[in-house]
Parts: sequence; structure tokens; C-alpha cells
Amino acid sequence: MLVDTIFGFFALFLLTKILGKTQISQLTAFDFISAIILGELVGNALFDDNSGILQIGYVLLLWGSLLYVTEIITQKFKSTRPLLEGSPEIVIRKGKLIRDVMKKNKLDINQLQHMLRGKDVFTLREVEYAILETNGTLSVLKKSDFQTPTRKDMKLAPQPANLSVTLINDGEIIYDNLQERNLTEEWLMDELKEQGYDNVKDVFYAEYMKDEELLVLPFINRGKQKK
Repeated sequence: MLVDTIFGFFALFLLTKILGKTQISQLTAFDFISAIILGELVGNALFDDNSGILQIGYVLLLWGSLLYVTEIITQKFKSTRPLLEGSPEIVIRKGKLIRDVMKKNKLDINQLQHMLRGKDVFTLREVEYAILETNGTLSVLKKSDFQTPTRKDMKLAPQPANLSVTLINDGEIIYDNLQERNLTEEWLMDELKEQGYDNVKDVFYAEYMKDEELLVLPFINRGKQKK
């Protein structure tokens, strides 16, 4: 097992070098499956009394060849990339949430907010476009008002930072957040009516920030908009 383990270690290392850094830095769904299978193949071979260096080497060579051929195919034939590597999806377009794209990618509001905070974005008000990449990361283009230069660069007086809070998520009121900010349902409904919404069910997302107008986003799907 010592010899097999050392061989498997260096064989996997060599295979990773051959396939390129994208297997690590940009782990797509296909790459994720490949990594799992490679680990399983080597692991099972190590604990199989009938398997030795030749068997491990053969399996790694075969699977590595399949991965390498797949990479060549995606490089030469662009039409295969969406199938094998996936394609980026726009989840926020011109400041509006695209609900069907989020649903397709199993992405809810809480997950989206978590990913935005990872980009130093703590409110949807700042976002013009957000793109879900093929490796599961989020790329964000802020609205022009929130792009550099910053207030410090312009030598303007600093302002207090306020944290936004979600009041409506997928057509449902988040009552705990209302109570936390000492707001009432009546106030919320009045704010919605001022922006042309008579029913909470018509609102996909609503965000409150102190001293700012209530941010209300309707249900929007690609190609059509629910008014």
C-alpha cells in the first residue's frame, strides 16, 4: 500500500499539471464530478488486493485521457461548451432580480445576499448586473453611483454606514425583520401602494434601509415582466 499510495499521489499530481490549472481555480460541475471520480478510482485501487501500480496507472491514464480529450473538444468546438462546461447566467439585470434564472440555478435570496456580501455589496441597491459564473461564483457590476472613485477620493465628508434588511422575500413578508426595525405591516403596505403594488404576492423582493426609499423589485422572468 505504501508504494501504491506514493505512486497514486504523484500520478494525480502529474495529471493535474497536464490538465491545467482550470481544474482547480475554476471548478465547474463537470470538473467537480471528475475530481470525485478520480479520488474514488485511486482510493478503491489502493484498498483492493488485486490492484497494483499497473492497475492504478491504467485507470488514471484512461480517465485522464478522457478528460484531456474533453478539454480539447471544448477548445475546438465552441458549441459544446454550454453542455460540458455550462454557461454564465445573469441573475440581476439593470438592478432587477431575474426570478426564473435564480429558480433554474436553485439560488434563493439568502444565498444571493451571501454571495453579494462576499463581493462587499451589502444592498441590492448598488447592483446593476450580477452574473452567476459556471464555477458557482458571482461577478458583480455596481451601479455608477457606487463605483470608484469613493467619497474619500473626492474628499467628501464621511457618512454613517447603514445595513439593509429584507422585508419581503419571494412574495412573503419577513415579520421578524419588520419587528427588528420597529416597522409595522401597515407601514409596509403603504410604502408598497406608493410604488404601485397592492398585493405582497406581486413583490419578489423588498429591502429597507434607513433614510432611503423602500427598494421594491417585482417578479421578472426573461422575456416578460409581471406588472
